[in-house]
Amino acid sequence: MMTTSHMNGHVTESDGGGSGGGESNQEEPQQWHREMAVDCPGDLGARTLPVRRSAQLERIRQHQEDLRRRREEDGRNRQELDLNASIRLKKLSQNPKVGIDNPTFDPIEGPVGPMGLPPNLGGPTLLELEELLMSLKQVQHCLSDAQSQEDVELVLQLVQKTDFQKAFNIHNAVAQHMNRPSPPFPHTDRAQGLAQEVQSMVYNSQHKEGLELNTLLSSPHVQAVLLAHDCVAEQEMQLEPLTPDDHCETLTQWGGETVKIVCIEKARDIPLGATVRNDMDSVIISRIVKGGAAERSGLLHEGDEVLEINGVEIRGKDVNEVFDILADMHGNLTFILIPSPQTKPPPIKETVVHVKAHFDYDPSDDPYVPCRELGLCFQKGDILHIISQDDPNWWQAYRDGDEDNQPLAGLVPGKSFQQQREAMKQTIEEDKEPEKSGKLWCAKKNKKKRKKLLYNSKQNDDYDNEEILTYEEMALYHQPANRKRPIALIGPPNCGQNELRQRLLSSEPDRFGGAVPHTTRNRRDVEVSGRDYHFVSRQAFDMDATAGKFIESGDFEKNLYGTSTDSVRQLINTGKICLLCLHTQSLKILRNSDLKPYIIFIAPPSQERLRALLAKESKNPKPEELRDIIEKAREMEQNFGHLFDAAIVNTDQDKAYQELLRLINKLDTEPQWVPSSWLR
Repeated sequence: MMTTSHMNGHVTESDGGGSGGGESNQEEPQQWHREMAVDCPGDLGARTLPVRRSAQLERIRQHQEDLRRRREEDGRNRQELDLNASIRLKKLSQNPKVGIDNPTFDPIEGPVGPMGLPPNLGGPTLLELEELLMSLKQVQHCLSDAQSQEDVELVLQLVQKTDFQKAFNIHNAVAQHMNRPSPPFPHTDRAQGLAQEVQSMVYNSQHKEGLELNTLLSSPHVQAVLLAHDCVAEQEMQLEPLTPDDHCETLTQWGGETVKIVCIEKARDIPLGATVRNDMDSVIISRIVKGGAAERSGLLHEGDEVLEINGVEIRGKDVNEVFDILADMHGNLTFILIPSPQTKPPPIKETVVHVKAHFDYDPSDDPYVPCRELGLCFQKGDILHIISQDDPNWWQAYRDGDEDNQPLAGLVPGKSFQQQREAMKQTIEEDKEPEKSGKLWCAKKNKKKRKKLLYNSKQNDDYDNEEILTYEEMALYHQPANRKRPIALIGPPNCGQNELRQRLLSSEPDRFGGAVPHTTRNRRDVEVSGRDYHFVSRQAFDMDATAGKFIESGDFEKNLYGTSTDSVRQLINTGKICLLCLHTQSLKILRNSDLKPYIIFIAPPSQERLRALLAKESKNPKPEELRDIIEKAREMEQNFGHLFDAAIVNTDQDKAYQELLRLINKLDTEPQWVPSSWLR
């Protein structure tokens, strides 16, 4: 049994029953129908390949050569026609003054454009019926012989008939319509997408113009017009790359089988964008990648069998040889293909989906990626633009910011595929763990008794450690000037987030504020309800906690304390920026609200630097305490890092403060990626 595996980007074959050395049986998993990107850049060296043609391909090429030769002979025969062979032309040359001058003819003065027309005159001059009658009468008066006058009289009678006049008007109308300039070329075929981006920017706008624009763009009539525009523009823009000079396709019948001859113009800086795989002796196009010459031409399709490329026979070669053949091929590429037996419907214009990655991915460590050369590496938190989901297991995408530098789309795991294999991996890991007698599987380590946090289990169920994180759909959002996003500072103890919050509140009290918390303790004489605390009964507090109104809550000295979403909303309505310092477990409730928080992770520096920073605050932590802080930060980033919008490493309090202020100021000037569910 023959299997394929990949080593260093190439595909090697090994016999499943062979008994090779220890190095031949590597830990690489077996792979079937491995794909190879046929024109990935690499220093492969120039090679001279022998040209071998099968009898079938030779007969096809000979037939094409006969057709070309026949067309050239027909063209030469037409050019050899002697215009002087016409008897009438000979008579005119002998007596060039025969004929009369037309007095109604107005010669064109000035420069003459193409075809004898003046510049900027693109069509025929249309005469009105009265002008035609007047011209005929003038010609009749200028004629001297009776026969010519009778001929003109017959024409006059014809022109005056009703049927002729109707036909004449129809001719003028058609000529005028045909002479109209062609419509302008569309600038884009995604007017609907642009309208949605504009709507997201003016979402919750308090300005009259923004509300009117949002209402207008949301109306069914405008949506229908934009949809019609995109459909027409898509057809117009698809015609541009398929020019006869660059791409062409010819179908030829031979032996009852249809063979397709495809010519594609491929520039050096634009990859072909196709992967191939072996199926027995055949080389099959396995995938068409967005952004390549193959996708732009629309002439190569998945499932087509490649017989020949630029005179080199492909059948019988493995994908590594095809890779070498196409490595240095540029310019005109001629493919001879057997079309795929499976006919696919014409491609539908796919909407680009923007997602935030919730996991790290390196294709070089993925044994399942169909083509390592096209795998797209990304990190947790990166924004990916998904442009094709034709293959549900492997999407095609660009990283945000790499669209101009990355000509070809890359392959990333599809959401369902990633969830399935991560679930399988977790199952295998659980099976390997021995069950410990006398302990509950759900027991938590290092459970702190000092402060008990209250949460709604229904709203925090997907914070389970076994939740499989893949992608989250995102959209651009620009915060309104009168509705600032709350800033949530997250970090382990002694990392400076509380000090940074207090510094912002003290430096700009008119711009920043803190939400008024709720409590069940009794009010002191110097305290004002609604300014210092919202004083409520324990029963009212428990009801609000059960209803999920608290972002964070807990008990201290037999009294309950909590920060509610309503308190944050009240501060935002005053135009201030609400600053929060929260535990990571509180993020789910905050993100499920309508507050659209901006979450910043305050990370600790190295252990020595952290010791120096705490020494400035007259703290002398033990080495194990410093290690606990750094380990806690690592766990927070690993479990909740997909929820962070930004991260600041607090190596210096002043630098961290300036960076925090820069991030907050950027929210006013630049749109930010937020979960698309927030804008629905």
